[in-house]
Amino acid sequence: MKRVGVFYHPAFKTQGFLTLRPRLQDFPGALDGVLKLSDVRLYECPRATREMILKVHPWEMVAMVDLEDQCRTAYESVGGVVAGMEALARGELDRVFCFTGTGGHHAGRREFYDSSCFNYVVIAITYVREVTSWRRFAIIDTDALHGAGTMQLLDEDREVLHLCLCRSNYHSEDGRFLEVNVHSPLGPVSPQQYLEKLGEQLPRVRQFQPDLLLWYCGFNSHRDDYGSLGLTEGNYLEICDLLAALAGEMGVPLQVVLGGGSLHQVLGATIPGIIQRLAQD
Repeated sequence: MKRVGVFYHPAFKTQGFLTLRPRLQDFPGALDGVLKLSDVRLYECPRATREMILKVHPWEMVAMVDLEDQCRTAYESVGGVVAGMEALARGELDRVFCFTGTGGHHAGRREFYDSSCFNYVVIAITYVREVTSWRRFAIIDTDALHGAGTMQLLDEDREVLHLCLCRSNYHSEDGRFLEVNVHSPLGPVSPQQYLEKLGEQLPRVRQFQPDLLLWYCGFNSHRDDYGSLGLTEGNYLEICDLLAALAGEMGVPLQVVLGGGSLHQVLGATIPGIIQRLAQD
């Protein structure tokens, strides 16, 4: 069994971004079954320090976020992602699932919008590089919406690979930024085609040889959600199987970070299964 840490904060469903709160109404109760597994442990997300955030975002943006009522859980969202990544880097855990109360991948250096307040993935990478030997990171973003903030912040970072399955095609000259179009003029590609497109890109990740594989998992790509890409609950489990197998082949930890999505029934039916898969050898 893999040692799995689940990072959650009860404020995410009462004080998180307004459109994201209802999706967690079944948690943490929905985790009761997987928390009985011997190597799965629930942690409360710590509150990130302002100094940690200022490494990525300027003080004027932090001040604006502090004034935004719907960003009240932004510090705990950052704190959980940072704590999970640091525990992986120090060898205390093998895999991690991080709940969040705000979005993250839209937040750029000086701007935040939609539900994204701080870019917690970039903040975590910045912090972990300061306190551990980790340098190289591969991000697989399956949120239905484009992670432009993450791309902006990592634009000059030669040691991060960013793969986004969204609605455009783009490959940077150095191959570090890859956008794969999973939407046609007639609508989303089929779930099978989606999985095939993801699988086609995984050799690039292997070749990159990261210290960590990070899956930014957005459930807004569900066929019934606001960013529909036609996926079903079962498809998220298939994506998890692909990425867990890839992490195993590369011998690196896997961190899953909750992205967009608004349907509590989808998260309640899927996240326990993802965590159970993370715990498997």
